[in-house]
Amino acid sequence: MTGKEPRPESMGKDDSMQRSRTAAIALAATALVATAGTAAADAGDPAPGKGADRVSAGGKKPAGDGARALCRRAPRIDRRIDRALERLRGPASERGSIARLEKRVDRAKAAGHDAVETFLNDKLTFRKSLVTTLKERKKDLAEVKDWCESHNNGATA
Repeated sequence: MTGKEPRPESMGKDDSMQRSRTAAIALAATALVATAGTAAADAGDPAPGKGADRVSAGGKKPAGDGARALCRRAPRIDRRIDRALERLRGPASERGSIARLEKRVDRAKAAGHDAVETFLNDKLTFRKSLVTTLKERKKDLAEVKDWCESHNNGATA
């Protein structure tokens, strides 16, 4: 066999049918994406200044700033922040704690793994900054809770 024998006729037909089928599917998918993109663009937000008096399909005015939903979620957000702070401040035996990561940095340094030590040190720096960020969020959330109590859980502005 020289490798230049003619292909049997049946192989050529199946091959071209498969290519045609694939091309048809690709064309249909492209048309579908183009149609969906146009529909999404039409359903987008109105131009600035034109949306204040616009009424949605349900006959209601557009939603406000989401205060009611935030007031409803505030207790869950508070618990989530507490859990995260507790985990970060946990002992070296707790996954996700700063102490555990410090221990890993020390081990990498002792083993002479400079690249690993650098990576873990950067991670440790971020984790320490996360404590400050979470404390700030907790303080902000306390102010939101006070606002919610004084405004009927976001029902009145």
